[in-house]
Amino acid sequence: MAGIQEPSPSRKVRADAERNRGLLLATAKAAFADKGSGASMDEIARTAGVGAGTLYRHFPNRDALIEAVYLNETQQLAQAATELAASFSPVEALRAWMRLFVDYIATKRVMAEALASLTGGTSALYAKTTALITAALTLLIDRAVASGEIHLELEPLDLLRALSGVANVAGSAAADQGAKRLIDVLIAGLRKF
Repeated sequence: MAGIQEPSPSRKVRADAERNRGLLLATAKAAFADKGSGASMDEIARTAGVGAGTLYRHFPNRDALIEAVYLNETQQLAQAATELAASFSPVEALRAWMRLFVDYIATKRVMAEALASLTGGTSALYAKTTALITAALTLLIDRAVASGEIHLELEPLDLLRALSGVANVAGSAAADQGAKRLIDVLIAGLRKF
């Protein structure tokens, strides 16, 4: 993932630069969902209301932008685990996060064509994002197991695989709702182990 430009830890990012970066990521996500890898970098900059120079300062090439959009979505999902853990009971935090995961897979699905266009492949990107997601899920599972609300006699990665299968049946509004109902089946199964 050599293309992603992240600020050095020793330099504080200016507020306007961070705002522009967030706006570019949101705009690019929509553009890649709509047009796949055919989304124009100049069009993304124009739609975001910034100059091409601003876009290229943050993301030196298309691969860097695609990777950053996907990584940003994953980081938001991972961060949600901590936020949900602070706000809900252990099993309800797990359930809410699993529902967010269904939405995350929907984003991954619409970005699939853009992700497939990465010149360096997706192995390193997927390894990093899988680690973030697994850590987030493990945090929630550990809390729910410690509370006695669920029993898990399999690895968190196995539950993630089952959840991915549930999430991948989604694709339309009705299927997304069906996938989210299947989460309740997974939770019920975890209560019976």
